[in-house]
Amino acid sequence: MLFGQTVQNNALEKFRADKFGLFLHWGLYAQTAGDWKGHKVKGGEHFMLYERIPVQEYGTIADQFNPIKFNADAWVKQAKETGMKYIVFTAKHHDGFAMYNSVSSDYNIVKRSTFKRDPIAELAKACKKYQIMLCLYYSLGRDWQDPDVPTNWPIKAGRSNTWDYPNEDAKVFNRYFERKVKPQITELLSNYGPIGVLWFDTPELIGKKESAELKALVNKLQPNCLVNNRIGNGYGDFSISEQSLTPSSKKAWESCLTIGQNWGYNRHDSLWKSPEVLIRHLVEVVANGGNLLLNVGPKGDGSFPDWATERLKAVGKWMDINNEAIYDSHPWLVVKENTAVAKENQSIEESKNAIKDAVFDGTPKNITPDVYYTAKDKTVYAFLRSWQTTAVMLKQLNKNGLSIKNIELLGNKNKVKWQVKDLELKLNLPADFKKGNQIPVYVLKITTN
Repeated sequence: MLFGQTVQNNALEKFRADKFGLFLHWGLYAQTAGDWKGHKVKGGEHFMLYERIPVQEYGTIADQFNPIKFNADAWVKQAKETGMKYIVFTAKHHDGFAMYNSVSSDYNIVKRSTFKRDPIAELAKACKKYQIMLCLYYSLGRDWQDPDVPTNWPIKAGRSNTWDYPNEDAKVFNRYFERKVKPQITELLSNYGPIGVLWFDTPELIGKKESAELKALVNKLQPNCLVNNRIGNGYGDFSISEQSLTPSSKKAWESCLTIGQNWGYNRHDSLWKSPEVLIRHLVEVVANGGNLLLNVGPKGDGSFPDWATERLKAVGKWMDINNEAIYDSHPWLVVKENTAVAKENQSIEESKNAIKDAVFDGTPKNITPDVYYTAKDKTVYAFLRSWQTTAVMLKQLNKNGLSIKNIELLGNKNKVKWQVKDLELKLNLPADFKKGNQIPVYVLKITTN
């Protein structure tokens, strides 16, 4: 037991050091891309629920699903070049359709679609090639294909398939758990090599005994595999903040965010976060001790949308210069320089671990110059977010009694002039500090004695 706990601790330590991952929401909903029977749907990739589409009819989408542009190598290579260390792929979303060759359920991409290929097998191979950790998403408490999945959010049967299976009281979660969940989790952890995280979603009505049994199954099959808190009942290794930068735990936590409005590809999406906003979010999450899991919804043909690729490439260029301030770092004594700055997102009230519906975004929208910190060994990193001037004044460093040895600007060889005066650290950035940085977030590397 002690050995197993040590293995888990080491896996969690590595996960927390990696900081940055790619979320991939891909399923039949990518093929319809936000439309159904000639009209725009609500609920994004949840449209089967909103449109009340029978399982038999929804499954016919697979007849047209033939993503000939899917290239696992290209996907994983893009993640690597963006500076990401792990990938989370949707093995099965709420629609119940498995995006791999599931022996226990023929409702899957290999058996039902014209594609006939197993994306997870190809992703596993590519992840091994590029040394990216493969992780898998699994919708736990929602499955609209199975007759035995009751839900209670936001009300009784609120996210259940009540059009195919109307008797909510007759549904027994454990029957679904034994028939589908345990066999599919066993497949996922047995057939594709090492899996870093099983990223469960929507625990809904899973019981404590079932959560414990599921955690034990994961530990038995792959002792190094972590699970998030959505396994339910307190059995997770780390917690999730969905579409929010607010820390969900004083321990290990991860923020999962979309670039656009939807998780799955939607042709009607037109509001996308800029590379600057994405880096601001990454910095804020890491400075608060979390990981950032940034989502892309590939298209029905298997390619990434152009707007997503464009942003990933921009983020990757920033990471090339500044990644040492991200990887293996930890929060410093203070998170940010000016704690008096008004919070940017007071308009949205939310509980930290609440499960959101499909289209929701609680992240800050304002772009204001500010300073965030991370640390590593005897180094403190100061992130100058959305910075425009050469003059910088930092109060927190001297306030916390640091003896400064040297200051440099990552990606710039010119000298940074600095002095401590009136208990404040004052410095001037090189005149060309913006050179080579497409994203105006600059990192001061402050070496201490």
